[in-house]
Amino acid sequence: MISVSCEEDKSPKITKVVEVKQAPLIKEYGFILNNYEVYRDTVRSGDSFGAIMDTHGVPASKVYNIINSVKDNFSPRKIIAGKPYTILKAKDSVNSAKVFIYEYDRVNYAVVHLGDSLYAESKKRPVAIKQKVATGVITSSLSQAMTNAGMSVILADKMADIYQWKIDFFRIQKGDQFKLVYKEKYINDTIYAGIESVEAAVLKHSGKEYYAYRFVKDSLKKEVGYYDEEGKSLQNFFLKAPLKFSRISSRYTKRRFHPVQKRWKAHKGTDYAAPHGTPIWSTANGVVIKSSYTRGNGNYVKVKHNDKYTTQYLHMSKRAVKVGQRVNQGDIIGYVGSTGLATGPHVCYRFWVYGKQVDPYKQNLPSAEPLEDRLKSDFFFHVEPAKKMLQEIKYKEI
Repeated sequence: MISVSCEEDKSPKITKVVEVKQAPLIKEYGFILNNYEVYRDTVRSGDSFGAIMDTHGVPASKVYNIINSVKDNFSPRKIIAGKPYTILKAKDSVNSAKVFIYEYDRVNYAVVHLGDSLYAESKKRPVAIKQKVATGVITSSLSQAMTNAGMSVILADKMADIYQWKIDFFRIQKGDQFKLVYKEKYINDTIYAGIESVEAAVLKHSGKEYYAYRFVKDSLKKEVGYYDEEGKSLQNFFLKAPLKFSRISSRYTKRRFHPVQKRWKAHKGTDYAAPHGTPIWSTANGVVIKSSYTRGNGNYVKVKHNDKYTTQYLHMSKRAVKVGQRVNQGDIIGYVGSTGLATGPHVCYRFWVYGKQVDPYKQNLPSAEPLEDRLKSDFFFHVEPAKKMLQEIKYKEI
């Protein structure tokens, strides 16, 4: 007999631990996308809400119920080509559509719930507002100066809107300078989403500084205006020009050689050359008293502003208003063309004072209503921080 002695192995046992990494949670639109099959697409020309739903297995009978259930918060029949949408589907054998998300823009979107309960919600992405400062110098145009300074060209439009009553942008000069305090929007604190507002600005034109400070007169009515350093409104009764960013090709004069009629005659208007189709707006509130066509004027509109002032806009490609229609300052009344006696696309802007044609640039035109005395202390207190920021910014030189 052979005897075998076995000793117990007392060495420590090593257990191998395998770490299983979980996929990171992806949160968007208020949902954890990991829990769904996610389909992203863009509304194409000819698409309808019903057709999109049909593609993703939602029957026509349910689509009808969805449209009727969500119409107070979302209009499925008004989806627009080019807008992105997302569909969230269940991760099961049926793969049924649970949520439809339609993006109006980069911030606003609608969430349509397609489950047992049909309803829609209007939502916004979280937006952070960041304040910035900038300075620039004009070498050719305001928009080019913005680009050269690394800013959005949208700021050029904002500036033009702010100063449209005070600055003739057709006379902007090389060497004119500006300083800005403005706010930008960012989605999730990182994705640029546009300009929120211009809080303060100074435009140095022909050696003179023009200040502008944003002030909310009535928060309930959302009345916002821009005022100078003394609290005087930048807005005037009349705009400086009937269109944006163009050039004056011919001024008011008692003697000019007419390019079509080939003879010397008075030119009782100011010509603004601009691309065909450029919007033309009324320079002040008023009532349309003429909207017609003549051989000389082409398509034209005439607006009576009060018993003293009347304006006329000639050579339009298309008129956008009718006789008797009330228009506000800045409303589009037509589009630049070359109808009538015109050699190229432009608008001839004419101005009457008590029935007599005059040069609008030589008139002492009325200002808008001033800031009420009761609001002035609030205004000066509100603009003080922005005023200090502007003072600390150094002008950029050419």
